[in-house]
Amino acid sequence: MKTNIAVFFGCRSVEHEVSIISAVQAMRAINREKYDVTPVYVTKNGEMYTGGCLFEIENYRNLPELLKNAEPVTFIRKGDGVFMKYLNTGVFSKKKDIGIDVCLPVVHGTNCEDGTMAGYFEYLGIPYISCDILSAAVGMDKAVFKSVLKSAGLPVLDCITFRSRDYLNDKAAVSAEIAEKIGYPLIIKPVNLGSSVGISKVNSADELDTAITLAASFADRLLAEHAVTNLREINCSVIGDSDECEASVCEEPFMHDAILSYKDKYLSGSKGGSKGMASLGRKIPADLTKEKSDEIRTVACDIFKAMGASGVVRIDFLIDCDTDKVYANEINTIPGSLAFYLWEATGLKYTDMIDRLVSLAFKRQRNRDNLTFTIDTNILSGVSFGAKGAKGVKL
Repeated sequence: MKTNIAVFFGCRSVEHEVSIISAVQAMRAINREKYDVTPVYVTKNGEMYTGGCLFEIENYRNLPELLKNAEPVTFIRKGDGVFMKYLNTGVFSKKKDIGIDVCLPVVHGTNCEDGTMAGYFEYLGIPYISCDILSAAVGMDKAVFKSVLKSAGLPVLDCITFRSRDYLNDKAAVSAEIAEKIGYPLIIKPVNLGSSVGISKVNSADELDTAITLAASFADRLLAEHAVTNLREINCSVIGDSDECEASVCEEPFMHDAILSYKDKYLSGSKGGSKGMASLGRKIPADLTKEKSDEIRTVACDIFKAMGASGVVRIDFLIDCDTDKVYANEINTIPGSLAFYLWEATGLKYTDMIDRLVSLAFKRQRNRDNLTFTIDTNILSGVSFGAKGAKGVKL
C-alpha cells in the first residue's frame, strides 16, 4: 500500500500565492509509484479543500470556479490514525474518510509557517515534514532568530525592535533611538514576514517615516538593522534533523536593487508565469572561493542545529564586501520551492529529496511516540462538587 502524503498550501498569509506555486511544484515532484498525493488547499479564510482540480496551477486563476469543483474537508483522529473527512456528505453518501500517513506543509509566512501548521499536526498526532513548533516560531520572528544565533556565537547584524504604535505615539523618540543605536543607512522590516514583504532600505531620516509606515501595514512589531551597503547575498539550504544535517551548494541571487525584493523573487524571470523561487535569476553555485563557500555551509549547519530545525530550510546570508565578514540574515523554515533547485545542483533530485524528508518525518514521529504525554490516574473518581458547588477535592 502506498504512503498517502497530504500536501497543505495556501493559508491566511500575504505569501498565499507563493505557497500555491511551491506546492504545485512539490506535488509534481512526488513519486506517484511510491506515494498517493492528497492536495489540501487552505483558503485565506482558513477553509480547507481537496480535489483533483488543485493539481493544476492554471486552475487558480479563477478561485471561485476552482472552489466549486473542490470539496471542503477537515481532519480528524480516529483510533491510531488521522483521516481527511469530507464535509458536504449526506446520509447516503459513499464518500469515505481518507487515511493520511504524513503531512507536507508547503506554506509561507504568518499563520502557517510560524509554527501554526506544525501545532495543528502535533495536535492531530501525525508525522509532518517541516520544523517543529518552536523552531518554526523562532525562525519566523527575525528578532528572536537573531537573539538565538547571537547567544550561540553565530554571526548576525545588530538590530533593535519596536512597535508601530510606539512610533505613532512618539515618532521623535523612536526615530532618535534608531539613529543612535543603528545609524544610517539601515533596513526597516516587519519582524515576522518573509519573501521580502514590507522591507525598505532607509538612507536618511527623511525616508524613515515612509519605510515604517509600509512595514507597519503588515505587522505591529518592526525591526531596524544596519544596512550593509557593499554586499553580496548568498543563500544556502540545509536538510536533516538534530542528529545529522548537510548543506547544499551556495547560490547568489541577482539583485535589481539594494535589497532582493518580492518582485525579484516571484514576479520576474519567467515568461510563462512565475515558477516561484526557482525562476529567480541566480548563479549556482555562487562564485565563491572554496574557503568562503565552506565557511558559509558550515555556519548554515551550525544555525540549523542551534535552531533545533528539521526538514529542509534555506538560510540567507550577507557578505560585507568591505570586511569579507559573513552574517546570517534570516532562515526560511519552509523555503520557496522547498529550495529544490539548490539540492538538484548539489546532486539530490527533487523526487529523492521528498523521499528523504518523508523518512525524517516518520523518524521524528517514532521518537515522539516513545514519549509520555498523558498519565493514567483515577483522580477524578474522588471529585465531587456537591449540591452548592465546588468544595471538591484538594489537589
